[in-house]
Amino acid sequence: MRRIVSSSVLLASMLAAPAAKADVMLLAMGSLSGSSAGANADLSGLTGTLENGLPANILGGIGSGITYAGGNTFYALPDRGPNATPYNSNVDDTVSYISRYQTVSMNLTATPGGSLPYSLTPTLTKTTLLSSSAPLIYGTGAGLGNKIDGTPLGSGAPTQNTSSTYYFTGRSDNFGAGNSGNPNNARLDPESIRVSPDGKSVYVSDEYGPYVRQFDNATGKLVQTFTLPSNLDVSKLSPVGGTEISGNTSGRTANKGMEGLALTPDGKTLVGIVQAPLIQDASGASKNTVRIVTIDVATHATHEYAYNLTTGSGVSEIVALNDHQFLVDERDGKGLGDGSAAKVKQLFIIDLKGATDVSSLNGSALAAAAVTKSGPFLDIVSALGAHGIPSTQVPSKIEGLTFGQDVTVNGQVEHTLWVANDNDFIPGTAGPNVFYVFGFTDADLAKYGASFTPEQIAAVPEASTWAMIITGFFGIGLLASRRRKQPALA
Repeated sequence: MRRIVSSSVLLASMLAAPAAKADVMLLAMGSLSGSSAGANADLSGLTGTLENGLPANILGGIGSGITYAGGNTFYALPDRGPNATPYNSNVDDTVSYISRYQTVSMNLTATPGGSLPYSLTPTLTKTTLLSSSAPLIYGTGAGLGNKIDGTPLGSGAPTQNTSSTYYFTGRSDNFGAGNSGNPNNARLDPESIRVSPDGKSVYVSDEYGPYVRQFDNATGKLVQTFTLPSNLDVSKLSPVGGTEISGNTSGRTANKGMEGLALTPDGKTLVGIVQAPLIQDASGASKNTVRIVTIDVATHATHEYAYNLTTGSGVSEIVALNDHQFLVDERDGKGLGDGSAAKVKQLFIIDLKGATDVSSLNGSALAAAAVTKSGPFLDIVSALGAHGIPSTQVPSKIEGLTFGQDVTVNGQVEHTLWVANDNDFIPGTAGPNVFYVFGFTDADLAKYGASFTPEQIAAVPEASTWAMIITGFFGIGLLASRRRKQPALA
């Protein structure tokens, strides 16, 4: 039996080790395990239990996606819900967990003489539920067995639905006729989130469709669903992922759809990346090739590009360095939560400039046309190991990436890269929701022929940000300007 270490003891032991010199440096780490609503509870205000007996307001998995929203505010995204808790294999153990994203205040405090330059305290401040004003398609539950209490599964429509609000959920049978790209399907497996430059919208990528959807940031209501290339869709649908895989000859692999999503700094182009090779690409010369899809936000025009895996089994995230270069999170499924030692959690730099559109390519031609790639820019397992974090305690699902505000450490400006994990809503096995903050410089990127352009976010720092700035000023570091549309510190 694997020994479970409490998160507080684990974090304390991790931070006790001396820092090691590295080009990309670990600046801080912190965890989030609850809110003002209680331990393992979010701020959705939902009551009652899900089909598997877990509370409807359960907090977890929030590192599936993360994005910076200005000041010290970040949005963190859980996936389709707590399906790691077995109860009904006919729906892949999915439940009517309402899709949502969490607003988290990330408070960095300089720690002179500490084992890391900063300490990090994440605080959950808001939960936004995702819905549609137009009706969505839900499963009836007929013939799919029972809930945990032995009663029939019943409809996948949340009881919170109204005549003008229809919630997206993670239940796998919430689909209708047609292929998996039907925009009216209620099932959503969110995996990445980005915020528009004006702060009024968020973009969410999904594995079920796969979809890329735009939601209103104030209400959580659906604005639009972008139409993706049809070769990503599957034609034969099932609430059981394994059945979908065996029943289709093309399209995304079940539960490995649009895993990552980037938004270029100018806000004009969305860049999604599929987690694993499409079914039609998963053998022969292209068996290690995944597809990237770019979407022009204004015209909806799409292009496809190829990415060749190095040693990871798939890709979890992509984030924009500038309008043509990106960081890609390539990983395996090993580590804390899998009961094994983490091996591959590496970030590579890719460049889409001059890349070949592979929409019509397959096989060896597809693999040969892959985008240029360099790195790894950061090996997360090695970087955490340098601070005494054993590979068995590195989360198996390192999935969220975003850039935050710059900081100054020992007189040098460091850009910040925030890394988050998906703990599958099982903290006792996969550990807490953890956030790692890494620092890097323009010189670090220049080694790979890359540069960094901060995105423009029209957000105003919260009051706690100013406290953080002042704290850093009198410590060893302070927040530096990120050329965002924010008021200057007087």
